Amino acid sequence: MERPGRLLLQSELRVRNAAYDVSLSRSLLTWKRRAASPVYHPFRPSVCHSVPVSEIISVREEEEENGSRQRDDGSWKKIREREGKDCRQAFTVLYVERCQQHRWRCAEVTFTCSDETVCQHWVSSIREQLASNTSRPKHLLVYINPYGGKHQGKRIYEQKVAPLFTQAGISTSVIVTEYANHARDHLKMEAELKKFDGVVCVGGDGMFSEIIHGLIWRTQIDCGVDPNSPEEALSPCSLRIGIIPAGSTDCICFATVGTNDPVTSALHIIVGDSQPLDVCSVHHNNMFLRYSVSLLGYGFYGDVLSDSERKRWMGPARYDFSGVKMFLTHHYYEGTVSYLPARGIIGTPRDATRCRSGCVICQHNGQLNSERSEKYEMDEASDSESSGEWRTIRGKFLAINAASMSCACPRSPKGLSPAAHLADGTTDLILVRKCSRFNFLRHLLRHTSKDDQFDLTFVEVHRVRRFRFMPRHCQSDSDLELDLHENSKRQIFSQICKDHPACGCAPAYSSWNCDGEILTHTAIDVRVHCQLIKLFARGIEELPVFEDLTNPCAI
Repeated sequence: MERPGRLLLQSELRVRNAAYDVSLSRSLLTWKRRAASPVYHPFRPSVCHSVPVSEIISVREEEEENGSRQRDDGSWKKIREREGKDCRQAFTVLYVERCQQHRWRCAEVTFTCSDETVCQHWVSSIREQLASNTSRPKHLLVYINPYGGKHQGKRIYEQKVAPLFTQAGISTSVIVTEYANHARDHLKMEAELKKFDGVVCVGGDGMFSEIIHGLIWRTQIDCGVDPNSPEEALSPCSLRIGIIPAGSTDCICFATVGTNDPVTSALHIIVGDSQPLDVCSVHHNNMFLRYSVSLLGYGFYGDVLSDSERKRWMGPARYDFSGVKMFLTHHYYEGTVSYLPARGIIGTPRDATRCRSGCVICQHNGQLNSERSEKYEMDEASDSESSGEWRTIRGKFLAINAASMSCACPRSPKGLSPAAHLADGTTDLILVRKCSRFNFLRHLLRHTSKDDQFDLTFVEVHRVRRFRFMPRHCQSDSDLELDLHENSKRQIFSQICKDHPACGCAPAYSSWNCDGEILTHTAIDVRVHCQLIKLFARGIEELPVFEDLTNPCAI
């Protein structure tokens, strides 16, 4: 409990017929049970609860009748008098309560006051504190994908999310998407963004990708920035984005909240959390292709996605089938990777630091990036092969991956790059050189174990702020697309050859997996834009936070 001089309000109230000392400050609402006797009982500790004001969802007055507990005496006059009274002597506070596995739920506590004046004073004081929190959204633009995942997006929103928004006093404008890229196109052209405090997508990673593509593009056009130029520094988006998970894959939500629970995500939106997120822009010959926030994968992960897209009838099992198939075919690809290493930052891809809520590395490197932004713009002309700052690697690769976040999911708790950060202005470039199937299997299995997946001779990882890839035989776009089309017609298991490119069993090109979408161009230029967007999230909280706050006696 805070010092009395810092308290805004303090009273003796009742909770379930027990007396409590209740206090309100600008940061905490605390209620502590009063001891029944002055005798100390070591096995009966006093119960004390404390809730941050920022995590209070709402407060409402309750109607109670003074004579509700008294027995009726049969007098119709007294019954009508009691029915006519509107005695508001109790109020209920709805607040965030932490559960296991990073889940949040809406809990409530009802306080009974001695008279109506005290009750109204408490309600108005709490509401004033909530209203003074300018980070809380009041008007939201909501897009619902009714076809994603198991077609449960609309039901999840109406049954689990909308009631919470109503309790918190948040007004919404809901749009149910009717076709692919509906949300993207609406954000680009039609949406009146000035009316809203944030954008919420109900769906999976594909729906989130639509939202960021529409919002980022709209922001750049409004700010006079050319999105097709890879040398342009993009303007950050002012509106925050909320994700209500309702898709077959919800990797972004899992990486930024720690769980794929719609109620938890809705509560993060209500309390107004803000988590910056890096975005990678992908270009080909000064032409914009896509934005990426999680994974860019060439080789193994690109082949798995390309093959699984032709087997959508199999459902989620197609990823396992295609993964086994691509592992057995064991294709490698030749090319040149050039990258601009991230200098002067703290943290490395192989340290034990994980990106968590309030990450010091993201704060430090983000600040460093903003201070260097002007200098970086002036030095863009020197970002060439001859400047000496770029590094070049040529070889045969089984996989080339760029992880802008850990890419953790239930199947891979550590992710592709466990120490990758959400908002440090870098991406982890992972190069897996040609090796035997057994060694590649060792690398894949380490994603699910505690072993260092980078501690292998054929694997190297670099923390970069920009990189380029050029396949060995650079052809025209039409020839490249023709090759990719022909390769897609191959049999389920192609002939296994070691070093015989003349037989034609190994394709010359793979395709890029960009956050679950296929890029037809292989030669790409990728640049990281530090903290370009913000989510209604706070990063994954440390487990001790949940362990402490589930204890009712913890303050």
